[in-house]
Parts: sequence; C-alpha cells; structure tokens
Amino acid sequence: MNNILTIIASPLAAIIFSPLFVGIIVKIKALLSGRKGPPLIQQYSNIFKLLKKEIVYSKTTSSIFKIAPVVILSTTILATCFIPLVPEKTTFQFQGDIILMLYLLGLSRFFLILSALDTGSSFEGMGASREAFYSALIEPIIFICLVTLMCLTKNPTISSIFDSQINSGAGMIILTIIPLFVVLLAENTRIPFDDPTTHLELTMIHEVMILDNSGPSLAFMEYASYIKLWLFSLIFALTILPSFDNNILFSLILAVTMSLIAVFIGFIEFIMARVHLLKIPQLLFSAAVIALLGFFINITKFLTW
Repeated sequence: MNNILTIIASPLAAIIFSPLFVGIIVKIKALLSGRKGPPLIQQYSNIFKLLKKEIVYSKTTSSIFKIAPVVILSTTILATCFIPLVPEKTTFQFQGDIILMLYLLGLSRFFLILSALDTGSSFEGMGASREAFYSALIEPIIFICLVTLMCLTKNPTISSIFDSQINSGAGMIILTIIPLFVVLLAENTRIPFDDPTTHLELTMIHEVMILDNSGPSLAFMEYASYIKLWLFSLIFALTILPSFDNNILFSLILAVTMSLIAVFIGFIEFIMARVHLLKIPQLLFSAAVIALLGFFINITKFLTW
C-alpha cells in the first residue's frame, strides 16, 4: 500500500496543484501591474468549462488530431511519476529512468507537433516548426543538468539523485541551477521566450499549435501544460532544497518553495518583455554552455563512477 502511495503521490499532486501553481503566477503578474486579477482557482474553472463544451473538428484533421490531447496529457502525467515529493526512494525507478522520463516528454511534444500539422493550417505549421527547433536546443540542456547531478551523487536514477542530493547536503549547484531555470521558462513557453497570453499568431510558439482545439481537447492540452510547468518547477525546487529528515517538514518547505518559484516566475514576467525570436537560440546556447561547464567541473567524479 505504501509503495502505491509513493508512486501516485507525485502525479496526484501535479494533477491537483498545477492549476493553482499557474494561478499564483497570473495573480502575481496582475498585482504587480496594479490590477486585482483573476482568482487563484481561475484555471480550475477554465478547465471545467472546457470539459462541458462540445468538441469541433475540422474536416482536414484525422484521427491523430483526436487522440493527440489524450496522449499529451497521459504522457505528461506519467513523467511526473519519476520525480519524488519527499526525500525517499520510490519504487517507480530503475537505471536510466531519466531517458524514459525525457522520452515521455518528447512523445508528448511529438504528438503536439503532429496535431498542429494535422490541421493543415499554415499558422499552426509555423508554430510546430518553431517548437521542433527550440526543443532540439532545450532537451540537451535538461539532459546535461540531470547527468551532472548523477555524476555528483553517483546515482543512476532520478529519485535517488534528489534523495542523495538532499541527504548529502550538497546544496545549490549554481552551474546547474541557472540552466535548469532557463529550461523551466523555455520548455513551458514563458516570458522571455514566449508569451502564453499573446494573440499574435506571428509571435506565438505554443499557443498557435492549439488554436484548432476546443472543448475537452483544449482542456487536456491546457492541463498538460500546467502539469509540465509543475514538473520542471518541482525538479528545480528539489535541486535547491537542503536536507530535512522529517518528511512532513520537508513537504511543507517544498510547498513554500514551489509557491516562491511561482511568485518569482510571475515577477520575471512582469519586469521582462518577450525577446525577439532570433535571440532565443542565443539564450538557450548560453544556458547550454553553463550546463556543460558544470558537467566538466564534475567530470572527475563521472570518470570514477
């Protein structure tokens, strides 16, 4: 029974709290702008409203477009199973599980791109092209960061990475923290890489790919984006948190840390503007250089692993 609870704890928390996480970001941006803003539970209301509406399909689309939202949501939820909520080893782990987690996220992106192309829309095709290009720059960064943590802790599983990282008191690894946060913003199409609230098709990346979705399909797409943002924020939080033997205390501090991350993302989106599309590869390349530098600093531990 305990094994089952440790497995479902992380995906269950992502399903329940990820819309609230996004709500905090939106609320902070509104307050900093001098507005009251929507309530924190607005994203829950949006999801429920979409679930009640009818799905409208274009005559151009095929079955790929119909199954894509389900695949995207399910693979994103499965990816959260590898990230623990407490400093304990979960049973859902094995050597090389980092590859499976990243492949699940890659499969989600693959169906997102396919569904955009399946509409036959030139705008969505443009967004799919941008998504494919930027993901090719983002994925190596997160892989390098996680491998660096593996080298530091000498553990081959994601769960044991964070377990050892916390118990060893290794603390913050600045050369891993910086690229991880850049990936958090870029992978989830947040400012300065993209504006999730924009309505200008020529500047969209993610939002333009789901323009033809409606009803429950759009709800699944939106929910998957909430969970994905939660997932990368959780990875970032577990990397920076120190050691705590008490799981209840750690869970409370983790909740506060996640809230502070949401506040910080909202603050960044308030003070910064979206950068030019041609500048995005430069930012991602800079993050990759920092991640590689952190990896090479720990290359000795990697060679002796």
